[in-house]
Amino acid sequence: MEDNPNYALFRDCLSTTIIRAASDTPRPKRRRRTKQPASAAAPASAPEPAPATTPARPPDPARDAEELADFVDYLASEIFESLPEDLQNLDYRLWRESEDLQSRFSLPLTPDSLSLLNLPPSVPETLTTYNLTTPDASTEAFLVPILTAYIEPLIAPPPATAATRAEACELCDRSWIPLSYHHLIPRFVHDKAVKRGWHRKEDLQNVAWLCGACHRFVHHFKGHEELARSYYTVDLLLEEEEVRKFAAWVGKLRWKRR
Repeated sequence: MEDNPNYALFRDCLSTTIIRAASDTPRPKRRRRTKQPASAAAPASAPEPAPATTPARPPDPARDAEELADFVDYLASEIFESLPEDLQNLDYRLWRESEDLQSRFSLPLTPDSLSLLNLPPSVPETLTTYNLTTPDASTEAFLVPILTAYIEPLIAPPPATAATRAEACELCDRSWIPLSYHHLIPRFVHDKAVKRGWHRKEDLQNVAWLCGACHRFVHHFKGHEELARSYYTVDLLLEEEEVRKFAAWVGKLRWKRR
């Protein structure tokens, strides 16, 4: 499975969702010790000692990243191995020539279109245990954005910008995961960018090669117009502390060979 480049892409798509869930989870607040009211006088006899508590484990970003990477790798392998073989080996040519594939997995995906996936029971159990889904939410609904992000680049025609491809993600610098190209001036505002004089037409196809996690982070970081006007180069993105912090954190995620 590690030899299949599509597995690396799927794992990256899954990691994006899990990373977002992990970063959105609020840390538990420490309880303050309340003072005993004066009216509650201490008893004459010595109070029983309070049960010993295990001290909280101090934060360790490197260890946390390693544990998260192990979890993502485990869950990705469980799901990917249960996908239909043609979906595991999907590419542009296979998609173009297979009406059956196009019929079963046409975009946009819905939970119903994934209802025939034969997932092992461990997958929904794990998703519920780790609060990635609620007990009344379906595993298929959780997988819709992940499989959409997996399928879209595989069925797209090869980009004309492939000659400019970078060797590593231009934000987090990871070189061992799949990259996709990000339009630094989002396509949705190309016409507006030229009409309003933000950019010249020949600059509209400038791209950055990003991993899936960084790519989707950028699109959640700012809206299309603000990206086009203020963050149209990698250097401009990296001037923002929020971007640098995310890139440094996600750069610690490393997958182990199984």
